[in-house]
Amino acid sequence: MGKFIYDSNIKVEFEDRLLAHLQAVIMAKVRRGETFTFTWKDDISTGGGRTCVYIHSGVSLVFKFHGGRTPQLNPAWLHVLTYNANSGRGLYVVSEPDGPIRPPEPVKEMVFMQVPRHAPVTP
Repeated sequence: MGKFIYDSNIKVEFEDRLLAHLQAVIMAKVRRGETFTFTWKDDISTGGGRTCVYIHSGVSLVFKFHGGRTPQLNPAWLHVLTYNANSGRGLYVVSEPDGPIRPPEPVKEMVFMQVPRHAPVTP
């Protein structure tokens, strides 16, 4: 279990794999100067509930990993986490997707039909 430390006084444990994905998403947004909230559920051993912090470039963020190896990042999981972070709700933890995110179905070409110049009026 790794640790995410916010502003030197808020510490929460996450699995190293999840923490690596959170780090990638959070740091990409901070580098771009974007601000957002990050919310997580607190462990019942610490009283339960949830914590929400405001992420911005002026706050100290520490990502402390337990293991020495960097996990391979899952692009589908990064996509989902980034999508959440960009929403009004902000970043929150979701489970890793089982497979790749399927791209949306291509939009079928719109077919315009010719309208008769003088369409018959039906009573």
